Amino acid sequence: MADDRDSVLAAHSAFYRAFEKKNLEAMEKVWSQGTESVCIHPGRDALKGWGAIRESWAQIFKNTRYLEVDVEVVSVTVQADLAAVVAVENVLQISDGQRLEAQSMATNILERLGDRWYLIHHHGSPVMK
Repeated sequence: MADDRDSVLAAHSAFYRAFEKKNLEAMEKVWSQGTESVCIHPGRDALKGWGAIRESWAQIFKNTRYLEVDVEVVSVTVQADLAAVVAVENVLQISDGQRLEAQSMATNILERLGDRWYLIHHHGSPVMK
């Protein structure tokens, strides 16, 4: 069970590394390419299927000059081939000359396919201060 938790957290970290580095190729490696994958960016509608999710990350990366993401893991649950990670995202973004800082609560669900964990669901909700 500890090995599963460590593997889940490694995949979770890879997702945020891809996010922070604006690396679409790395993002493709952490997401399940399935049609049932779901991504909900803070304040946005749900995107279903890897094609729509990929396009959303491509647009975010294209329109963001600088990005920092600090993540604090709140909880990790692993049951068989599914895992859920709840985290606080602190995001610093510079787009169009504007500095934006935001905090979100995120739920990331991962599924083990073969011997690897893939993200199948990301939901970020803004934290109102």
